[in-house]
Amino acid sequence: MTIQKILNGERMTIFLSGRLDTTAASQLEADLERDLDGVEILIFDFENLEYLSSAGLRVLLSAQKTMDKQGKMVICHMNETIREIFEVTGFTEILTIE
Repeated sequence: MTIQKILNGERMTIFLSGRLDTTAASQLEADLERDLDGVEILIFDFENLEYLSSAGLRVLLSAQKTMDKQGKMVICHMNETIREIFEVTGFTEILTIE
């Protein structure tokens, strides 16, 4: 998986491509723990995300909990496969999806 981050003031956009599996989720979690200080808007762009595991969902939930305290989090450009995972797990009710 590839993680690309763009920080623009208090807004961070994270572009994920490939597979957000157990290994990649650990890397993303470490990146978020290190980089979210001062971020008020966190955007995940899933345009090129092909797969999302339960470990990836856990990292997203953790990021949402952090952002609930300091701003907001949005997920955008989700394909139908990833959207179905969110719907089945109930994450469409927990996270903001555009």
